[in-house]
Amino acid sequence: MKYDYIIVGLGLAGISFCEQLRNNNKTFIVFDDSSQKSSIVAGGLYNPVILKRFTSVWKSDTQLDLAMKHYADLEDLLQVTVDYKTPVYRKFASVEEQNNWFAASDKPKLTKYLSTKIITNKNNAVNADFGFGRVLQTGRIDVNKLVTSYKTFLDTKSVLIQEAFDYDALNIEDEELNYKNNSANHIVFSEGFGVTKNPFFKNLPLKPTKGEVLTIHAPELKIDFVLKGPVFIIPLGNDFYSVGATYELNDLTHTNTDKAKTKLLEGLNSMISCAFTITNQRAGIRPTVKDRRPLVGRHKNYKSIYLLNGLGTRGVMIGPYVAKQLFEFIEAGVPLEKEISLSRVK
Repeated sequence: MKYDYIIVGLGLAGISFCEQLRNNNKTFIVFDDSSQKSSIVAGGLYNPVILKRFTSVWKSDTQLDLAMKHYADLEDLLQVTVDYKTPVYRKFASVEEQNNWFAASDKPKLTKYLSTKIITNKNNAVNADFGFGRVLQTGRIDVNKLVTSYKTFLDTKSVLIQEAFDYDALNIEDEELNYKNNSANHIVFSEGFGVTKNPFFKNLPLKPTKGEVLTIHAPELKIDFVLKGPVFIIPLGNDFYSVGATYELNDLTHTNTDKAKTKLLEGLNSMISCAFTITNQRAGIRPTVKDRRPLVGRHKNYKSIYLLNGLGTRGVMIGPYVAKQLFEFIEAGVPLEKEISLSRVK
């Protein structure tokens, strides 16, 4: 079969790029082996504020606008709900943090995202003597449901091959790429941490981090917002919550560890005072980059090979943004922003 594009990897980046292709009537086929699990440790949150430092996320306005339309369109396409408009509450540890919040809310880039009203804690199961600050325009994408539903959609169109990509089987010619029984004009690798095994993109400035999350059942907690303190507590429904996430640089396996579990429980127990049961623990590797910007662009030697990677911890927001840039770069020659362009890598 002949396609406009071959896509390798179907996480948040891959889905975002597939939607660019679909919306512009481009044909494509996707190869994915479900080996990458970074999305499960991100919690699926979209949040325009870095809550540790009370600063705005890079390009937050543009990213958020594109992301909201992207996920609304996907809900219509797939006939599932994946976008849950959930407020994020930042737990204050002191009066000084309250003052820092008020100071941040006056900044032009943050004023529409930070409520200036301190929320008093009235929940006996939550430890928050100094109350909370509320972040506006936030929510959670059910990434697992999104990926599963999108795979089903592609499968019905017979354009999803659920197997590992064999790099040695890719034949590169001047005007065409051939892979097994398929040919295409372009190939986009959106493999997440899996790119470390990709022979076409070696020595990238990746600084991958392992993250682990817990799922707990806490019937007495009763919060309908995301609570941010030493850890995130994300409501999943039916008294289940996701607690995360850790950051580990050295152990880059998908194995759960007691070290991470202890760290998460330490943070959780400082935030809540009700009983809970741990029902699950999961691990994934985030494809983070040393300068905290995505890696997007064309291979330096092969004009038909492209990379869409390095979304890091904010893939839900940044995915649609960088996918649009890559598509316009390939199809219309629109230059990529220097901050995300692969050309910045020596």
